[in-house]
Amino acid sequence: MGYAVVLGEALIDLQEAEHNGEVVYRQAIGGAPLNVAVGATRLGGQVQYAGSLSDDVLGNRLAVFLAERGVGTAGVKRVSVPTTLAVTTFVGAEPTFTFYGEPPSYSLLGPADLDTATVAGADVLYTGSICLLREPIRAAARAAWAIPGPLRVFDPNARPTLLPDGAAVTHLRELSEEFFATADLVKLSAADAEVLYDGASPEQAAERIRGLGAKAVVVTRGSQGAYVSAAEGAVNLPAPQVDAIDATGAGDSVMGALVRRLLADGLPKDLDGWQRNVRFALAVAGLVCERRGGAVAMPTNEEVVARWGPLS
Repeated sequence: MGYAVVLGEALIDLQEAEHNGEVVYRQAIGGAPLNVAVGATRLGGQVQYAGSLSDDVLGNRLAVFLAERGVGTAGVKRVSVPTTLAVTTFVGAEPTFTFYGEPPSYSLLGPADLDTATVAGADVLYTGSICLLREPIRAAARAAWAIPGPLRVFDPNARPTLLPDGAAVTHLRELSEEFFATADLVKLSAADAEVLYDGASPEQAAERIRGLGAKAVVVTRGSQGAYVSAAEGAVNLPAPQVDAIDATGAGDSVMGALVRRLLADGLPKDLDGWQRNVRFALAVAGLVCERRGGAVAMPTNEEVVARWGPLS
C-alpha cells in the first residue's frame, strides 16, 4: 500500500469559548498540515509526517496525538523552543488565528533533516501553509518538492494575520506560484484566492494557477461548495447541507480526503474523476463542520458513510 508524506506545521490552537459566562480558551491540536495528515490517515491512508515539534509538554502531546492517530512520525525533529500557539477567535463558525511563539516551533526542520528516500518512495507529497513563511522549513519544502516520484499537492493557506502589508502578500504569492507551477493538485480557499490575487474570484484564481502549470485546482467556497478546474473543464460543486458549529479544519479535511483518494486511485484521468473525489471531500468537510475542534473532528470512512450514505 502506498503512502503520503505531509510536510509542514503542527501547533496548539487555543480556541475561544464561553464557560459560565466567561471567555475561556480550549486547547486543541492544530496546524493545517497536521490536520491533513490526520484526516487522510483516519480515512484509511498511510501518512508519514515531516516537521519539527517542541520538546516541551505541548510538543509531547502533539507527538502522542500523531502516533495515536496512526500517523508515522519518523520524519519528526524535536526542538528546544516553546510550542507555537494559535489563538483562535470566531465570528459565527468561521475562525480567525493569531500566532504566538518566536521562533515558531514548527519552522526548524531543515533540508538536512529530510529523509529523502522516504519522500522519493511516496505516492503523494503534500506541503504548503504558514510554515513556508519561515526558514529553514521553507528550504526543506523546496528540497522535498524537487525530489522526483510522488504526486505533488499544495495548499497556500494564506493567513492575513501573518501578512502585515502588500509586500508580504506579494512574497507569499510569488512563493506559492513557485509550487503551483509543478503541482499535480492545488487546493485553496476562496479567501486564499482573494488574498493572493487581489480579490479574485475562484474562477479567476483557478485559471491563473492552472495557467502556471498546475494540473488541477480545487477552490473551496465554504457552505457554497467548491470550484474544480482541470484540463477537461471546470465545474462548481455544491456542499452538503449541514448545521455548522465549528469550521476549524474543514478545508484541511478536504485536502486530507483528496490525498486519501490520490493514494487509493492515483491522479484522476478526467474532470468526472476529480468531481467524484471532490464530492467525497466535501462530504468529509461537512461532517467536520458539525463537530468541534479541527484535528479531533476528522472522521473515518465509516462515519462518513453513516452520515451521508455510500459515496462513489
